[in-house]
Amino acid sequence: MKISLVKKLILGLAIIYLPVQAMAWGTNGHRICGQIADNYLTPKARKAVQAILGNESIAMSSNWADFIKSDPEYKYLYNWHFINIEKQLTYPEMQEYLKMDTVADAYTKMNYLVGELKKKDLPQKKKLLALRMLIHIVEDVHQPMHTGHFSDKGGNDIKLTWFNEPTNLHSIWDSQLIDFQQLSYTEYATWINHTTIAQRAEWQKAPMSQWLFESNNLAAQIYAGVKDGDKVNVYRYNFDHIATLNNQLLKGGVRLAGLLNQIFG
Repeated sequence: MKISLVKKLILGLAIIYLPVQAMAWGTNGHRICGQIADNYLTPKARKAVQAILGNESIAMSSNWADFIKSDPEYKYLYNWHFINIEKQLTYPEMQEYLKMDTVADAYTKMNYLVGELKKKDLPQKKKLLALRMLIHIVEDVHQPMHTGHFSDKGGNDIKLTWFNEPTNLHSIWDSQLIDFQQLSYTEYATWINHTTIAQRAEWQKAPMSQWLFESNNLAAQIYAGVKDGDKVNVYRYNFDHIATLNNQLLKGGVRLAGLLNQIFG
C-alpha cells in the first residue's frame, strides 16, 4: 500500500514537472504578449477573434497550449512550441535553413496554422485549436531559448542557481526574470507597451524568418553569458537583460496582432 502511494506521488510530480520544462514564457509572459496584442487588432480582426474565442481573451487563451500538455490526446503538439537551432546563424543562413525545414516545429506549424485559419469553411472546433496554438507559438518564438540548442534542450540542461535555488537557463527566461519584476500581467503590459506607429509597422512587416533570426542571435548571447553550474547574480543579470526581455515580449505582442490582422483582415 505504501509503495503504491509513493509511486502515485512520484508519477504526480513527474506530470507536474514535465510541462514546466517544456514551456516558453511562463504564464505571465504569455499573458503579457496577449494583452499587448489585444491593443493593436483591427476592428475586423477583433470581431473574427472574438467569434472564435468567445469570452476568452487573447491573454487568457495564450496559455491553453501549455495547459493542454497534460492531456495525452494532444501529445502531438509538443514539438510545435520550439525550433532547435544548434548554432548562431546569419540571416541568409537562417533563410536557407528554414527553406529546408520540413519537420514539425514552431516555424512549419505557424505557417500551417495561418493557412488553416484562412480557410473560410474550417469547423469551429478546428478554428479554436488553430487560433489558440498560433497565439501561443508566435509568443513562444520570441522567447530566445525556444530557438536554442537541441543538445541542451534549449537551455533546460544548463543548471544554474537563482537566489540560492536550483534552476536552469531556460526557466530564467521563461518566468524568473519576469516574476522578479513583481508585476501582474496587466501591470507589466502597461509598463512596456510604448511603441510608435512606425516601430509597429517595421516589426509587423518582418517575416517569420526575421523573428527566428533575432531570437537565435539573442540565444547565442544568452548562452555566452553563463556556464553550467553558475550562481547567477540576480540583480546584475536583471540589469543586463531586462531591456532585451521586455523588447521581446513587446515584439511578440505587436507581431501577433499584425499576423491576426493579416489573417482576418
